[in-house]
Amino acid sequence: MILSDKRILEEMEKGTIKIVPYNREDLGSNSYDVHLGGNLATYDSAELDAKAHNTISHFEIPDEGFVLQPHAFYLGVTQEYTETHAHVPFLEGKSSTGRLGIDIHATAGKGDVGFCGNWTLEISVKQPVRVYKGMPIGQLIYFPVDGEIEVKYNQKGNAKYSGQPNKPVESMMWKNKF
Repeated sequence: MILSDKRILEEMEKGTIKIVPYNREDLGSNSYDVHLGGNLATYDSAELDAKAHNTISHFEIPDEGFVLQPHAFYLGVTQEYTETHAHVPFLEGKSSTGRLGIDIHATAGKGDVGFCGNWTLEISVKQPVRVYKGMPIGQLIYFPVDGEIEVKYNQKGNAKYSGQPNKPVESMMWKNKF
C-alpha cells in the first residue's frame, strides 16, 4: 500500500515524514516530486575498487545548465532534505526524466525507516542531455511498515549514509567487512 497525498500530509503533520523545502505544488496524488540540487560529482578514478575508498570531485551546476554525457557516471543530490520515521521511502524517476533518457538511480531507490538526509542520485544518461539545478528529477513514494521497527536507520551505529549533506556522497562499500 502506498500513502496517498492526504496520508502524506497527515504524516508530515505528525512529524513522521519531513521534507525541506516543502512546496504543496510538488505533492501528487501519491508521491512527492524532488528536485536536482546544485552539485554533481564524478569519481576521480576511471577504475573503481569495491574495497577502496574511491574519492569524488564535486562541481556546481552553472545557471546555463550542465550537459551530462553517456558512458559517464554522475552522482547528484536532491535539493530536498527528508526524514522518514515510520515509513519506507522509495525514490523513483519521473516519467518526464525517463523520457529524456535520464536514470536517477542504479540500484538504490529504497530508503530505510529512519533515513534522514538529502538523497544521493546515481545518474546516467542514454544520450547527451542538459540538466539544471532545481529541475524536477524524481518522486518519493512512501510505504507503511508492517510490524515494529527494532532499530531505525539513523539509530544504527554502522549507518554509512545517515545525515547525508546537500552534496553527493560517494560509495561507502569500503567500510563493509568482506
